[in-house]
Amino acid sequence: MGYVNHDLDDQNSNQGVVLQNGKEILFQAFNWESHKHNWWATLERKVPDIAKSGFTTAWLPPPTHSFAPEGYLPQDLYSLNSSYGSERMLKALLYKMKQHRVRPMADIVINHRIGTTIGHGGRYNRYDGVPLSWDERAVTSCTGGLGNRSTGDNFDGVPNIDHTQTFVRKDIIKWLQWLRYDVGFQDFRFDFARGYAPKYAKEYILESKPIFAVGEYWDSCNYKGCNLEYNQDSHRQRIINWIDNTGGLSTAFDFTTKGILQEAVGGELWRLRDAQGKPPGVMGWWPSRAVTFLDNHDTGSTQAHWPFPSSHVMEGYAYLLTHPGIPSVFYDHFCDWGESIHDQIVKLMSIRKSNGIHSRSPIKIAEAQPNLYSAFIGEKVCMKIGDGNWCPTGKEWTLATCGHRYAVWQK
Repeated sequence: MGYVNHDLDDQNSNQGVVLQNGKEILFQAFNWESHKHNWWATLERKVPDIAKSGFTTAWLPPPTHSFAPEGYLPQDLYSLNSSYGSERMLKALLYKMKQHRVRPMADIVINHRIGTTIGHGGRYNRYDGVPLSWDERAVTSCTGGLGNRSTGDNFDGVPNIDHTQTFVRKDIIKWLQWLRYDVGFQDFRFDFARGYAPKYAKEYILESKPIFAVGEYWDSCNYKGCNLEYNQDSHRQRIINWIDNTGGLSTAFDFTTKGILQEAVGGELWRLRDAQGKPPGVMGWWPSRAVTFLDNHDTGSTQAHWPFPSSHVMEGYAYLLTHPGIPSVFYDHFCDWGESIHDQIVKLMSIRKSNGIHSRSPIKIAEAQPNLYSAFIGEKVCMKIGDGNWCPTGKEWTLATCGHRYAVWQK
């Protein structure tokens, strides 16, 4: 059984207020190539537009020193000089974001860490001569250390951090508190959240108190051969279980919705209504914890591991930005795909905001046919995607915006 209506009373904290409010719209403010482009300074120039467009949070790439330029092989966690720019440039960006009331989200990479020194077994599994010095006990036994077995999946080829060690968790908490209160990051995104037990994410959130947190729990959707199965309940249940085991303190990226939506827009829009008549992703079961998205630096960009079909991107945003859940917009679509796409996304965001659509908004799906999907969201908005004909009945509805294969009406 899934978690239907699983929205519980949120904790009375800053984060609880944000999750209750449900008005968040995230912006992923980088792609896989951003480290080549003096990124902190580049983003600083874009902050006014990010704020004016209505984003509440901008997810930044990993801010600390990394063995690889993209930031996902961290080494010296207390150095804020990275391939994205200097510490001074990062702090200038964070100051500009604070002025414009856009919360900076730090990309927290704590599943693995690149060693500085050869230790046990002839591997780089020691951390000597840097802040956060650890010996081989900090590395899981599965990845060449003297720690315990991993509490999650292995990230192969690099030392995985053993979160069962008290000294490791104490140091990570201290570092997260430094990012939160000294550096000025307000929100956290947990990279490769499958790699360690969600109870540790819960502990880190409780101790460092980000205003908003999201986890990347990404595993494969259910396929029969090459064909995506209609029923993805077990896939979304795994994501739900991860959220549940963080005590509901974290949201998670809705990979189920991404997988279904990008299949659906190719003439299979019937997929967008599950057997209970609800949206078929995490959004349909626990919308206040579902961060919906079309692409990110892994799935899209130059990595293109699982890209959303480019000719249907605006249909995708028409769906995400009118529906419950917490929508996220990808940098490439917003900044690199031209003024028209940028402005269409901004228009959809303004409709969401002006009509009070939030993460828990009620939804009634009207049509889910191969070439047509339509739905009513809350009392004031309805929409359709696909090339089938549909519009709401009644003179109170007016067309709010439309584009290639999508339309949105409001009262």
